[in-house]
Amino acid sequence: MSNFGRRFAPYRNALTAVSGRTGTPLPSLIISFAILHELTAIVPIVGIFYTARSLNAGERVVNTVALKRDGSPDDQYWVNTRLRSWVDEGEQWAGRVGRRYGIFGFEKGKVLDQTQTSELSGKLAGDVANAVLAYGAVKALLPVRIGLSLYLSPMFSRTVVEPIRLGSLRLLGCRPKSM
Repeated sequence: MSNFGRRFAPYRNALTAVSGRTGTPLPSLIISFAILHELTAIVPIVGIFYTARSLNAGERVVNTVALKRDGSPDDQYWVNTRLRSWVDEGEQWAGRVGRRYGIFGFEKGKVLDQTQTSELSGKLAGDVANAVLAYGAVKALLPVRIGLSLYLSPMFSRTVVEPIRLGSLRLLGCRPKSM
């Protein structure tokens, strides 16, 4: 067995045990986790964005987090630096998505130069602030999203992924292997 195989053998054994215990094939379980993990990101981003938009909360929350950089001891806490990094990442993400699809007040396909980018930074308003708030909230919910995806993967595999796999195999005229 290669070094790579030995390194991941405990994980493979644990996943195989979970697969046997839940009665779902391992590939189906992995695909289910991936689908659920993405769904638990997309649905909250959309929900939080529209909630923040209707409550006008994005600007207030994001500007409170982003603009409070006064160099005080409170400013150096891990939580504050993490929140600011999520705001910065969210601002970049909103800019990329906004320019790609023409949303959040950006023109579709417009490329910004360095001076325009620096002018945008620091004054987050409207839909951009709501998108940044939604992005940061989804990042903060990562542990919950992973736990939910792990918990729901066997059920999702049995009720959605496996019937699609078996139906596709029947459609192609193949006999499905029993797992």
